[in-house]
Amino acid sequence: MLYYLFFYALRPHFSPLNVFRYITVRTAVATLTALALSFLLGPWMIKRLRELQVKQYIREEGPQRHHAKAGTPTMGGVLIVAAIVVPTLLWADLRNPCVILAVAATLAFGAIGFVDDYNKVVRRRNLGLTARRKFLLQVLVCVFVGVVLVWLQEKGEYSTQLSVPFLKRLHPDLVIHSVLRHDFFWPLAYVPFVLFLVLVIAGLSNGVNITDGLDGLAIGCVLVSSAALTVLTYLSSHARFAEYLEIQKIPEAAELTIFCGSVLGASLGFLWYNAHPAEMFMGDVGSLALGGAIGTVAVILKQEILLLSIGGIFVLELLSVIIQVGSFKLTGKRVFRMAPLHHHFELLGWSESKIIVRFWILALVFALFALTTLKLR
Repeated sequence: MLYYLFFYALRPHFSPLNVFRYITVRTAVATLTALALSFLLGPWMIKRLRELQVKQYIREEGPQRHHAKAGTPTMGGVLIVAAIVVPTLLWADLRNPCVILAVAATLAFGAIGFVDDYNKVVRRRNLGLTARRKFLLQVLVCVFVGVVLVWLQEKGEYSTQLSVPFLKRLHPDLVIHSVLRHDFFWPLAYVPFVLFLVLVIAGLSNGVNITDGLDGLAIGCVLVSSAALTVLTYLSSHARFAEYLEIQKIPEAAELTIFCGSVLGASLGFLWYNAHPAEMFMGDVGSLALGGAIGTVAVILKQEILLLSIGGIFVLELLSVIIQVGSFKLTGKRVFRMAPLHHHFELLGWSESKIIVRFWILALVFALFALTTLKLR
């Protein structure tokens, strides 16, 4: 909204405001706006959550050291979502459908997390929505994202083809074109595409949610991932860089750089309050929203496979839970001392700070590797 004010209304009368035509300038301003909102509203949010008795309940089967965290204000993810959405609305071109889709997906996943957290607070136990209901709601949001992207494809503004790292000429299409020719059955042609979206977006959303078990762990890894996506979004939307790096050029994704910058600023601001020892937890409202935002951006950029590296820590945490549950059900034995993975290292005797910092380092390595693959094609 401020973008329209400065660039369209005031620029003809004050030429220096012409700088707001540049994506880089608005991304930097959006990042700083998100950071400022976090710093300004953070203390009020913590105070308000304490007054409302919105506190964390620790699961009984978790590590014993976590019981000392019981009573810490939670649902701080409301601050994260606000710090993402408000700067995006202020500084992005809202005529861009990619921006609107990313914001809508973030709000939708945040709403699912909010309902889950609210149920936990009301019941005064670490039990919110059932896993089945939560996943069903996530699937519905992913279907909505898929429908919008199919609509954009029909307009020629999106492609359902995948980009495969290291194989620049391989672009498998997730649409069954043989079925697409039949007027009655054409919706079935997009079923593989929608299922893939569920795997990517809902999977990453749950991965961030599972990673959010130690002070600053999840938000620090999101900070690294969002920084990598900010760079990747800008490169994908820039004609010269996209041609040089031989990646798919997506001009419509330019304004997503501002959205990613907002995620970066919101993550940095929330880390101020979530660093060990945490003054506030993000709750599911924050973790699901952040995972949904990152997954949606990766899908729009056609970098779903590269997301395995950009969000490497979240993938490892999610896989550790899948492996643990699968192994126990099939053999009655556990692979890890406790899942997700960060709890395994806790029970090995690692301090919380050591686990957090080492996971941050791994997240940075994964993100740098992902950016490196852009030229290694």
